[in-house]
Amino acid sequence: MNALRLLVSLSLAAANIATAAADNLPDDPSVSITDPIIALTNARIIDGLGNPASEGQTIVLRNGRIGAVGASPKIPADAVVHDLSGKTVMPGLVMVHEHSFYSSMVGGPFHMNYMEYSFPRMYLAAGVTTARTTGSLEPYTDLELRERISRGEAIGPKYHLTAPYVDGIGTGIAQLHGVKSPTDAARMIKYWAAEGFTSVKLYVSLPAAEMDTAIKTAHANGLQVTGHIGR
Repeated sequence: MNALRLLVSLSLAAANIATAAADNLPDDPSVSITDPIIALTNARIIDGLGNPASEGQTIVLRNGRIGAVGASPKIPADAVVHDLSGKTVMPGLVMVHEHSFYSSMVGGPFHMNYMEYSFPRMYLAAGVTTARTTGSLEPYTDLELRERISRGEAIGPKYHLTAPYVDGIGTGIAQLHGVKSPTDAARMIKYWAAEGFTSVKLYVSLPAAEMDTAIKTAHANGLQVTGHIGR
């Protein structure tokens, strides 16, 4: 009975701690600018073409698109002005080998931990405005995240999604499906193409016959193909 009381007490304490932690979470600090006309003044601009940085520049945005750039473009009277003195503006980065997880082998087998909340924010904070993922472990998490970002409900870059890894049997990573035949590989690719993925990634244990079918099926369904091939 004493052990049962202790267990109940510990459970209640854990519940109280979790509730208190949730109550103390800060409000979502998401930044969203919806003004139709915006002027960014006094900015340093790096154009990404190898030219020297330009100081004291102004960028006029209209409905989310750049309308004018220069040292003294006309700023509309109804523009919302943001002074960017001491700040730099550069083109958004387009990255083509990005992940939403990191690996862990602490206290157990190889495992991938998904970071669907923090990673998209970190990409955007680092200047990445478009990202192509390179293999999914939680495909519906990726799809939902992409949709939430497109609806303005979450923060992150524009995502182009790669379907779950197409691998053979024997990789040793429980989160990956090992296809059992060329027919299985084709079935898997067709399914995820229909769900909205735009690429596939072939992985280290995929046999040659399955690989050949996977490539042909992916191309037939309009998907790009990449691979981390170990054989």
